[in-house]
Parts: sequence; structure tokens; C-alpha cells
Amino acid sequence: MPPRDDRGTQPAPWRRPRVVLWTAAGVATLGFLVALEIVARGYGFSGPITEQSREVIFAPESGPLLYGGLALTMVVLTWRQRLIALGIAAGVDVAFFLVRWALDADMNFGNGALWVVLGVAVLGLTRRTDRERTLLLKGTGLGLLLVAGHKTGDTWLLITSKTRATVLDAYVAAADHALADPSWLVGRFLNATAPVSTGILHVVYGQLPLAAALVGLYQLRRVAVERRFPAHHLVRTFLVIGLFGPAIYMIFPVVGPVFAYGTDGGAWATANLWPDILPPVTDPQPIPFDGITPRNCMPSLHTAWAVTLFIHSRDGSRAMRWAGTFWLVGTLTATLGFGYHYGADLLAGVVFALTIETAMRCSAHGWDRAGVRLVTLGTAVFAALLASYRWLPTEMAARPWLFGPLLLLVTGAVIYAYMRTARAARTARDRGPAPEVPGQRPAPEKSVERADSVERADSAEPADPPGAAEAGAALAATTGTGTTGEARGSGGSGESGESGATDAKPELV
Repeated sequence: MPPRDDRGTQPAPWRRPRVVLWTAAGVATLGFLVALEIVARGYGFSGPITEQSREVIFAPESGPLLYGGLALTMVVLTWRQRLIALGIAAGVDVAFFLVRWALDADMNFGNGALWVVLGVAVLGLTRRTDRERTLLLKGTGLGLLLVAGHKTGDTWLLITSKTRATVLDAYVAAADHALADPSWLVGRFLNATAPVSTGILHVVYGQLPLAAALVGLYQLRRVAVERRFPAHHLVRTFLVIGLFGPAIYMIFPVVGPVFAYGTDGGAWATANLWPDILPPVTDPQPIPFDGITPRNCMPSLHTAWAVTLFIHSRDGSRAMRWAGTFWLVGTLTATLGFGYHYGADLLAGVVFALTIETAMRCSAHGWDRAGVRLVTLGTAVFAALLASYRWLPTEMAARPWLFGPLLLLVTGAVIYAYMRTARAARTARDRGPAPEVPGQRPAPEKSVERADSVERADSAEPADPPGAAEAGAALAATTGTGTTGEARGSGGSGESGESGATDAKPELV
């Protein structure tokens, strides 16, 4: 039931806690996007708001991304409405294609998908009310957030390249000696097994968003039937990781071994060493780098997203679980073997993902002591990893027998704590009380027994046969019309209640 104030009355709709929370989150998100737009304009390029707004008319940057947003929005629609939405989106794209072809403009698709997503929002605001309006607006928000998250990430990366003139790759490369330089090892392995291994891993690495969209759609497949979203799903964690990850890039700018020590870095690379020659262990110093390459390594967000995908695929079918495992292993191999990340980045990405995932689960199902402890542990371990990479890289490289196992141990501690916490939370939810029938308030057990004894004492008829009470309770729970008067009438008291009376208190549920 909705919360009540001290006088026993329900608060105004706009003062309910959930409404206040969603309003505050919306205002904060809008303020963040506006601030990012202002900063981007200061550096001479457009921000996420401008980039997403222009795609209403102009050629989109990514058509599949917009159709992915449409797919998330359509989880709130029926199958008939989905077919209509897809038909409208395709028709709008064909019309834009013909106009751009006639004007010799840039060609791409996806405008129709964005138009339909915005149309669902207009439909919810103008033609629906109450719960249906909220459901349609949530679907629209989910689809737009997917696109906005991608635009926000691109803007963050441009800002990192403009504001961080030097990178800390030398520090991470030195610290990576404690882990036996996995990027160099896997890079040589892929070179030896190319082009088969590289061809497969390029697909795995590049199509991680598609795999995540499929898992997310699987989790949201019953929204149209149940007319509500699940409390927690993959898309929530994906968006939050993409929001907070680039902020860490600003604190710890790193470009990756293929740029800092390989041919992709061009004239800015310290030397052409990756993946054949290990970099020397010397006193690390910040490396000046160009103003184009994103500083997007610490932590590895591809690792964080792959870990989140793996976690959420555990609740699916066997095929989905195997696919989640394959994508996790393939993504970790690709991030190292292509020279995009160091091994230290991957450990930080795992801790980062589990911390964010725990916080999102607790925000959906309620905070408990185990969840608070795990978020605190993950935050502390993540901060310790970054501090050790920055301030102890030489010591870590000189003592790999100590720091290598220690890095794996602290990361494994977070993984183990997450597994225990998630298993305990799942068990608690499975053992939780059965959902109540809307509109009914079950009476305490002692009150039911006392009322039953009074009824039988006053009744002149024989006692109910065995199982009658249970059958009546099941019927009342099924129909939702059981009242106090009906319960007494079945006991022979001669009293009866009106079905559906709002002031009656059911005694058998």
C-alpha cells in the first residue's frame, strides 16, 4: 500500500518517496548532461544533447544503436504494437533515405527508430493515464538512456584527450610486471594464431553491446505482460558503469600498450616494443601524448561490462549461460591481445563492475548489512589498486612474487564476497513471504484462531469438515472478495458481509 503520513492519510502523489526519488534522479541526470554539453562546447565540439537532438533530422552516427534503443522501448508494447512500431520506423527511414539520396547528403539509417521512441513518449503523455502512462515513459526513458549513454561516453573520451596532456602508461606497465605482463603474452599468442583468433575476437569485442542488448531483452521479456519492469536488470548496471567509468579516466589517464608502446601510437609512442619486447623497468614518468587518442584504459570498461553480462546471464537458459561465459573469456582475451589494456586494468575493471552491480542490486531490493559491507570493500580495494599502480609501480615490478599474488588475492576476495552476498540475497528473496492479494490486509494468526473459536462456540451447526477452512482461504485469496461477514457466515453465525466492502478486514487469507 502507498505510505501514509502521521495523520493516517496518503500523501500527495508528488510527495511519495518513489516519485521524489525519480524526480531527483531525473533532475540530476539532466543537470549532468547540460554541464557536459557546456564543457564540450568550451573545447570546440558538441555534447551529448546536441548530438542526440541532431539525429532527429540528420544522418545518425549509429543506426544499430538507435534500433537497440527502440528494442528496449518496445518491451512495454504488445506484439501488435511492436509490429506497427517497426513498420513506422522502417517507413520513416525509407523516406529519409530517398530524400538524402536526392540531395546527395550523408547516408545512414536510424532516424525512424528515434522518431518512434519519441512517439511512444508523446502517446504516453497524451493518450494514457496513471500506470500505463508511467510504463510507456519508462520504456521511452530506457531507450533514450541507451543512446544518451553512448553519446555521453563519446563526449567523455573527447574531454579526456583534450584535458589530459600526459598519460600514466609507464606506471601501469611497470606495475604489470607483477602480473607477468599478460598483454605482451596474449598479444604474441594472437599474432601466432592470426587470422582465425583475431577474426573471432574482433567480433566478440565489437559486438559486446549487442550481446548485452540480447540479455537485457531476455530479462525484460515479460514487461508487456506484467505491465511493470523488474526491480533490477542488466541495462541499469550497464548505464551506470558507462556513466562513472569515464570519470575515472580523468583521474588516471592511460591509453594502452598498443598506443604507448606500439605502432598505433605513431610518433607519440615511447618505442615500438609491443608485443615482442617487454618495456624496461625504470623510474616511470608521465608520457606526453596527442590530443586525439582517448585515455580510456583505467579501469577496463569492456571488462566491467563483460563481467556484468556474465553475472546476469547466470539466470538464463543453459545456452545463455554458455554464451555469457564465452563472451567474458573472449572479451578478456581481446582486451589484452589487441593491446588495448594492461592486466592491471582488467583487475580494476572486475572490482569496479562487482561494486557497481552490488550497489544497483541493493538500490532495487533494499540495502542490508552485507550489501553495505561489499560496496565498502569494493570501493576500498578499487582505490587501493589505483593508488598502488600510481605510487608503488617500481616496488611491484621488483617483487612480483609478493605483489602479483597479492593483487590476485584482493581481487579474488571481492569476487568471493560478491558470490556469498548474491547467493544469500537470492535465498532470502526465494524464502520471502508470498505476495499479498491487492486490497487485502491479512490478520495476525492469533486473531484468526480466536475468531474461529468464537464462531464455533456460537454456532449450532456441526463443525466444518477437515480442509474447509483451507479451501475457503484459497478461494478468498483467489477471488479477493472474502470479507469478515463471509467468514462468519461460513461458520454458521448467521451474519453476512457485502463482497468488496472496503472497510472489512478479512480474517482468512
